[in-house]
Amino acid sequence: MRTLGDLAKVVGGELVGSADLVIEGVSPIAEAEPGYISFAENLRVLDKYKDTTQAAALIVPKEAKDVGRPHIKVDNPRLAFAQVLKEFAWPADVPAGIHPSAIIHETAELGDDVTIGPGVIVGAGAKIGSRTILMAACYIGSHTTIGDDCLIYPRVCIRERVQIGNRVIIHAGAVIGDDGFGFVSLPTGHVKMHHIGTVIIHDDVEIGTNSAVERGTCGATVIGKGTKIGNLVQVGHNVKLGEHCLVVAMSGISGSATVGNWVTLAGQSGVAGHLTIGDNCVVAARGLVAGDLPPGSFVSGFPARPHRENMRAIAAQRKVPELMQRVKELEKQVAALMKGDAALLEAADEIPEDES
Repeated sequence: MRTLGDLAKVVGGELVGSADLVIEGVSPIAEAEPGYISFAENLRVLDKYKDTTQAAALIVPKEAKDVGRPHIKVDNPRLAFAQVLKEFAWPADVPAGIHPSAIIHETAELGDDVTIGPGVIVGAGAKIGSRTILMAACYIGSHTTIGDDCLIYPRVCIRERVQIGNRVIIHAGAVIGDDGFGFVSLPTGHVKMHHIGTVIIHDDVEIGTNSAVERGTCGATVIGKGTKIGNLVQVGHNVKLGEHCLVVAMSGISGSATVGNWVTLAGQSGVAGHLTIGDNCVVAARGLVAGDLPPGSFVSGFPARPHRENMRAIAAQRKVPELMQRVKELEKQVAALMKGDAALLEAADEIPEDES
């Protein structure tokens, strides 16, 4: 059982109301049920929902007034809500210990309190850190290292000689360390370029469902500390992806691209190969980066260009039908004028010359 007072201590906020109020769960503010806690990220959201939400309590901005129910005031309501969500998160649905159907090579090394679900395969020389959870049907290749406190969801394939840090989360169906898309094209066909490198994933990385991180042709594909990768993302061979980046669903980074720290690649964005993107850049949804970006760039479009420039271009495109109609009207007017000029010239030719 959690009370509002307990949650106020968790988030370090100012409690307004009864500390003994029991909180049964968390919910979005528009759909909250009695007994639940929700949050208003800003005063606009609070004003919209404070009189209609059924939430028993709210997490609100520090400057909020007249909330009308028990609440916790904080500097960052969204962060506080994330902390509360963690308090209500259910544990991984895997019985502790090693399932009898798991196949673990005799040379593999397991840390303390490792949990291994049914059908998991752990290859020769692999090392699994303490308190790491491998859910059903995962494959861990030979000589791969996984750090402490990692959570690997069902059907994840982590190929051989991959290095994964601590507290890494990899969601179902992801593949780490598959071959890159590399071929030498000849008149007789395509010759495979074998990929003998590795993948290095640093601490606190999260990788979404059915995403793929290819191993280096030679050397390593690297994912920096704290980076979060969404679902259906492709990270090509030898990519260097910096720290604390956000790579949103269905994005792709082509081989040998270098992406700096704190970069955001929004949904369905793309990065061409062998490019460099500086720190703190933002690529808007469906943006295609076709050239290097200096630090702090905000780009959008296909191909990507500075966002304001792209917005002006889009605004101009909306006027194209109107401009086409105006051009047609002007063409008619010019044609009429030209026809009139021709008639005047013909009439001038018929005027007899002065013989005096």
